[in-house]
Amino acid sequence: MPLTRRNFLKVSGLIVGSAYFKKKSSTVLSARDFDDLRIEYGEETTSICPFCSVGCGLICHIQEGELINIEGDPDHPINEGTLCSKGSSLINLVKIYDQEGEGRPNPNRVTKVFYREPYGERWQVKDWDWALEKIAEKIKNTRDRTFEETDEEGTTVNRTTSIAHLGSAMVNNEENYIFHKLVRALGLVNIDHCARL
Repeated sequence: MPLTRRNFLKVSGLIVGSAYFKKKSSTVLSARDFDDLRIEYGEETTSICPFCSVGCGLICHIQEGELINIEGDPDHPINEGTLCSKGSSLINLVKIYDQEGEGRPNPNRVTKVFYREPYGERWQVKDWDWALEKIAEKIKNTRDRTFEETDEEGTTVNRTTSIAHLGSAMVNNEENYIFHKLVRALGLVNIDHCARL
């Protein structure tokens, strides 16, 4: 029988398939194989992946207030347990691992509010309440200064074009709905979502 491409693929498929099923049948796991799982005593909670707007579901395991594992949620209708390469590396936002696989807090993770005054040369560490007050003050001042009740033709518009809002993939549909209502009430017309970036 001459070796054609089709015959080669058939034979290769048979060899690979039989090797796979032979290995699969010899690998029988029992319950005691999972006794030492690091997530065994972790509290399980669900979340949403923050990287893009797809909204893949996650299962997060927390032990003694520390995030120890993140994996795809098989019950989630969007990703059905799978994660892309970015979602699979989510734990690296919190931890980094050495050569032996030991995790430690990620030193590049920003956990404080940094503020630099206009024309300032140094960053100052501020608390979260101060930051929220400052943001609200800047939004109010900008809106009051640039708010238009009517356009050049006298049509009522009640808008400001000096502020923009960019939606987030880290919040769910209900939260995005509330944010959208808020920015519309403020008169913003420049509204977008990170899905378009």
